[in-house]
Parts: sequence; C-alpha cells; structure tokens
Amino acid sequence: MSQGLETPVEPFVDRRGNAPSQTLSCERRQFTNSHDGLSPDAAELASAIDGYKLHHRRRFITYEEMLSVIVSLGYHK
Repeated sequence: MSQGLETPVEPFVDRRGNAPSQTLSCERRQFTNSHDGLSPDAAELASAIDGYKLHHRRRFITYEEMLSVIVSLGYHK
C-alpha cells in the first residue's frame, strides 16, 4: 500500500444540463435555425421537424419519423 499518497476526491459536478429543473428551451443548440431562405411550406416543415426533434430529444430522425411529421402536417398520398 502507498503511504500518504492519497489525493483528495473532488465532488462530481454534472454540467450536461440534464437536470429536471431545466426546460427544453434551455437546451444548447449546435446550429442556428436558418429557415430564412425557405419557401413558406418548406419553413413549416423545417419548424415541425425541429419541434419533433426537440420534443423527443433527438439530434437525427429516421425516415419513418420524418414521414410521421409530414403526415401530421396534413400530407396524404
């Protein structure tokens, strides 16, 4: 055993922002929403997909999830 070489243990501080007291609006976004150059329909789709990703805490979505967002906007084949 080592003698007198114990280092003090620092308390762990969770800085990831997963605390229950924080809301989704405080989530750190990697990219800015650049829907400025889109047509109104494309901007509506982009906003709906962003909302879905934020609500479900997903960075990327599958094609099935994208289809469900599109259907929720009223699209039908």
